[in-house]
Amino acid sequence: MAVLDHLVYAAPDLTVAVEQVAERVGIRPVEGGPHVGLGTRNFLLGLGGRSYLEIVGPDPDQPEPAGPRLFGVDDLAAPALVGWAVATDDIDMAVARAREAGVDLDDAYGMSRRRPDGTLLSWRLTPPLPGVRPFLIDWGDTAHPADALPVVPLRSFEITHPHPDALRAELAALGVTPEVQKGERAGLTGRLDGLTLEPPAHFGPQNM
Repeated sequence: MAVLDHLVYAAPDLTVAVEQVAERVGIRPVEGGPHVGLGTRNFLLGLGGRSYLEIVGPDPDQPEPAGPRLFGVDDLAAPALVGWAVATDDIDMAVARAREAGVDLDDAYGMSRRRPDGTLLSWRLTPPLPGVRPFLIDWGDTAHPADALPVVPLRSFEITHPHPDALRAELAALGVTPEVQKGERAGLTGRLDGLTLEPPAHFGPQNM
């Protein structure tokens, strides 16, 4: 059964974004670690259960990456909710089932990062793309990041899209049924106590 794994809150300045989140929710996000070679690092907050908030932005301790940073970080003027991940315990099967249902997903690939305590986390995921369709993630034998995080409960998570019925069908093929509302443009909104995570101004109806 697929479930919400994490929300991706991207920022042009990671330090500023972490301080803003800490001030508004009253709990300081925990340092996750760098994505070596990709030019980013993250901080995390639990959202309840095995779900968490990833705050990601440029890592000043890394050289500029060869290509654009993931999640459109380089194009952001302010922090924004830019993506979400769905957890699965068999990502290859999940990709195959989605393709059978007509959802175009690329093959999964491996990533890793090392926490400040030296623990290496490894996972596989489908390529994150701009838009409101989630990417899939499989943590395999790695301890899930949410297991040891302070928690700020996720009160609501909703999606807006110009064609909600078509999006609902795609999401159902991925095994998830979040709230989808009709809107003029695509976007994601998450609400925590003291903080509303909103989409960037340039979000459009990609991935449909």
